[in-house]
Amino acid sequence: MEYRDILVDSQGELGFITLNSPKTVNALSKNMIGEIISSLEAFSAARTTKVIVIKANGKHFCSGHDLTEMVGGSRSDYKFIFDQCTRMMNLIHEIDQIVISQIHGVATAGGCQLAAQSDLVIADETARFGTPGVKIGLFCTTPMIALSRVVGRKLALEMLLSGRMISAREAELHGLVNRVVPSEELEKATTDLALSVAEASPLVLGIGKRAFYNQIEQDERRAYEYAVNVITLNLMAEDAQEGIKAFLEKRKPSWKGR
Repeated sequence: MEYRDILVDSQGELGFITLNSPKTVNALSKNMIGEIISSLEAFSAARTTKVIVIKANGKHFCSGHDLTEMVGGSRSDYKFIFDQCTRMMNLIHEIDQIVISQIHGVATAGGCQLAAQSDLVIADETARFGTPGVKIGLFCTTPMIALSRVVGRKLALEMLLSGRMISAREAELHGLVNRVVPSEELEKATTDLALSVAEASPLVLGIGKRAFYNQIEQDERRAYEYAVNVITLNLMAEDAQEGIKAFLEKRKPSWKGR
């Protein structure tokens, strides 16, 4: 597929989605959202891809939804945009591949949501995060879902109610970012993390990712009941048996993805 607003590339077990509309500050237009969905689905179907990195060209990561598409439309027009965006966000959690966002510059509104929804986030020291919709009369209700699940309630509400931007360091402190690095190290730090994750079995990465998101909202007792079933089935997998034998035999495992 040819893409207009993103670039898509593969390097071994890593896949890369690059937001490529710097003139709009990589705004999430209907077209860009559709292209991201298409690329995520393509990577999901390509079983050789273990990790997907989402990054951006230009000075900033993503400014959120394209506001030119938010004026003069109908209710169905607007609902389509948010339904598609929600589909994109859900897909990030539903696919087996681990999704890492590489953030520089601003990640606001839907851009902040995209970062928060990603499995892992690496940011450089220039990065800033915010949900400033309240300042233009459009509360960041959908970005709120991802944000409020990765940072504490008080910070999430402050960001949503005041529109205050937070620094990369503050984002790291409150769990929105895994690691903050100097700008010149951002690409390498992200790739290093992606390669580290990709050392694992693709089957086990998918099992672990699904298990994490399925148990996180359950109470402790139900979470343990669920986890016992998952880990038992995991142990029956060929890759689990191979991994344990390789560890005991002090050799590198050979993953089969089953």
